[in-house]
Amino acid sequence: MKIHEYQAKEVLRSHGVAVPEGKACFQLQQVTDAVLGIGFPCVIKAQVHAGGRGKGGGVKVVTDMSAALNFAENILGAMLITPQTTDEGQKVNSVLVEKASQIEKELYLSLVMDREKGRVCIMSSLEGGMDIEEVAAARPEKIIKEWVDPAVSLMPYKIRNIAHQLNLTGELAKKFAHLLNGLYTAFIASDASLIEVNPLVITRSQELIALDAKIDIDDNALFRQKKIQEMYDPSQDDPRDVEAQYHGLSYVALEGDIGCMVNGAGLAMATMDIIKQVGGKPANFLDVGGSATQDKVKQALKIILQDKQVKAIFINVFGGIAKCDVIALGILGAAQELGISVPLVVRLEGTNVEQGKEILKNSKLSITPADGMLDGAQKVVAAASALRN
Repeated sequence: MKIHEYQAKEVLRSHGVAVPEGKACFQLQQVTDAVLGIGFPCVIKAQVHAGGRGKGGGVKVVTDMSAALNFAENILGAMLITPQTTDEGQKVNSVLVEKASQIEKELYLSLVMDREKGRVCIMSSLEGGMDIEEVAAARPEKIIKEWVDPAVSLMPYKIRNIAHQLNLTGELAKKFAHLLNGLYTAFIASDASLIEVNPLVITRSQELIALDAKIDIDDNALFRQKKIQEMYDPSQDDPRDVEAQYHGLSYVALEGDIGCMVNGAGLAMATMDIIKQVGGKPANFLDVGGSATQDKVKQALKIILQDKQVKAIFINVFGGIAKCDVIALGILGAAQELGISVPLVVRLEGTNVEQGKEILKNSKLSITPADGMLDGAQKVVAAASALRN
């Protein structure tokens, strides 16, 4: 789960990380009050779940009230397009008004879960700022990496190594140690999968400040992160993703035209692979789970059909805990309620498979049965191709 910059800074501030004085604003009057309290010059930042806001025109330094209100009025409620959003952009429901910092040097610092090593990786660079992606791609040697052994936590010598490579000495090195310890503590305490500070700035007064902050939380840990869970902003996600989460479905939109509904993440990935292998492109990953109910099946099909690119649907079910007859009844209920107009290919195997096949066979729906996963993939790809042509 992603949270906004102003929320991320609240989390970091609670762990002793230095961040600029600032206030989140949702209305124009709040912007006026925040600017009067903070003073000029100040920075107004659009709050969206995407990077590259500066390049997209979502960040502005202002030196008077007229400029502040003009920018805030134009950006609040607007769709901000950045290099990391879709062509539609993301809606700006709030802005962060912050005291401007006198920047001497910009650095990059992040903590990310390295799943291959099973450890937190600390990445840093002397070349922080908006172009860090280009630096990582073109000059990867500029990115410094240190891994934290979970058995001993973040050791002082690791911090010294990073500080040395960032050319931080004396008091700045001590301040960096305090800041990095705070970041690591926040990472562990909040069950984060990513904390990124870009830029981490050295000010002219020789302070180290997290000028920007991004935090992603592991969805699997949200049950014990109630306060952070309350920070969720559904307006920043695809409505289909929000609906899927509400119904306990795992859904990821893709760019193809073959809708997929599968029970089990491994089977879902195998289904997408075999669709690709026979020449098709999946429109989504959608796992209804091992204990799928009729209602879950109906909601899953509803979400798939919201994608106007979908030309055919492949339902691939291996019944274990989820029984094939229950899945079949869910398909019938969904088809009757939603009026499915695209080709529907169904492969059922496992518990109560004969009952499930009989239910579909006796229905008056136009459903193409499949004998195995490969047969189903070939049939759904052929059906989609016929409509494309």
